[in-house]
Amino acid sequence: MNPARRCSALLNQLCVSSRNGPAARRPFSTGAVSNPTGPRYFGVGGRGVTGTCPQLKPSGTSTTGAAPVCPMGGGSSRLFGTLAQSLNSSSLAQPDPYPEESPDQDLAEVDPDQLLRECEDVLQKRPARPHRDLVYPSTTAPCHHNDNPSIRVMQWNILAQALGEGKDGFVRCPLEALNWQERKYLILEEILTYRPDILCLQEVDHYYDTFQPIMASLGYHGSFLAKPWSPCLDVEQNNGPDGCALFYRHSRFSLQATAHLRLSAMMLPTNQVAIVQTLNCRVTGRQLCVAVTHLKARNGWERLRSAQGADLLQSLRNITSRGGGQSEAASAIVPLVVCGDFNAEPSEDVYRRFSSSPLGLNSAYKLLSSDGQTEPAYTTWKIRPSGESCSTLDYIWYTHDALSVDCLLDIPTEEQIGPDRLPSYHYPSDHLSLLCDISFREELHRLM
Repeated sequence: MNPARRCSALLNQLCVSSRNGPAARRPFSTGAVSNPTGPRYFGVGGRGVTGTCPQLKPSGTSTTGAAPVCPMGGGSSRLFGTLAQSLNSSSLAQPDPYPEESPDQDLAEVDPDQLLRECEDVLQKRPARPHRDLVYPSTTAPCHHNDNPSIRVMQWNILAQALGEGKDGFVRCPLEALNWQERKYLILEEILTYRPDILCLQEVDHYYDTFQPIMASLGYHGSFLAKPWSPCLDVEQNNGPDGCALFYRHSRFSLQATAHLRLSAMMLPTNQVAIVQTLNCRVTGRQLCVAVTHLKARNGWERLRSAQGADLLQSLRNITSRGGGQSEAASAIVPLVVCGDFNAEPSEDVYRRFSSSPLGLNSAYKLLSSDGQTEPAYTTWKIRPSGESCSTLDYIWYTHDALSVDCLLDIPTEEQIGPDRLPSYHYPSDHLSLLCDISFREELHRLM
């Protein structure tokens, strides 16, 4: 089977398995799909080109109708989710008992350009996604070397399907805009447009029936960890528990170690989790430790979030310090990238814990500001029955002495987001994706 037909068949199979009702839009064909009528970017003052990197630049009507709630997944994926829930209920970090899985060579032949065109074809009747530029930080001069190419990292809370349709109450977003039959293609379109080397996701409740097979077919290795008591399980016709997922491009990295963490607070296990993987870069031979997490939500839980952050930082110090028992000064030998929805504004204690940690972490998105010290005004913007919420909750932390940020994906304007905020017909989640290109700094002994 040729690659074009294979990716069509794969997505067609996922269409059928993930929804029992009739398709809201026209179904996929089983062959190659013609090009859409135009690029699916919406921008104020310009449009981008889909399928390629957006242009680099220096830094510097409401629908309220509702549709019936759709079924949110098949029984087989729910079984996988329940199994994952039971397996990942321990309170301490556990090494992955299974070494890196061999990617399916047949699935890995899927052409990402063809897959992107198929997403665009399904989404032709939807408004285009906001156009976003890749921006150079004002303090960083772009520099790329063949022996040290940049690593693209994407962080995104994609909104669990069960929560979006059945629990979160987005009063300005019609239910039709949230149906999984099309929303999953908006998510995939965003990922395929930017093609990260490392992808960190939260609120994933369609890992086994959607993201794992598709990302494996694109050459990624994935790891998933469900919340022990996911709120998705309270929703009728759920697709299993939500959790964190971490994907890395197999052609760029090999896996050295994995730790699945159930975060603790005051010595007690909580409902929040993290995945930590130590990767070997095949190009540079350097190691990189990547973590993804999702801390406790809602006001009033600031102390719990702070304790969860302290627990995660301690685990990261142990993991990145070769030998595990070294002093604080000797920790962070392995550079770190920590992605997550922290559910915390920069004023919270957990943010201060990360910014002042002995691990030497800096928040990448501060570099979008003119002074390099200010976070974006928002990474999530939604309207619920309780009111409008515009907050900065999502972060990409990195070891600033060992890694440099080459560029970042900018934040859409209020006009691009629209008066009904997020999610919407043109954007699939209530959180914006964050993305940056990072590269290894030269090690001191190599400069001597």
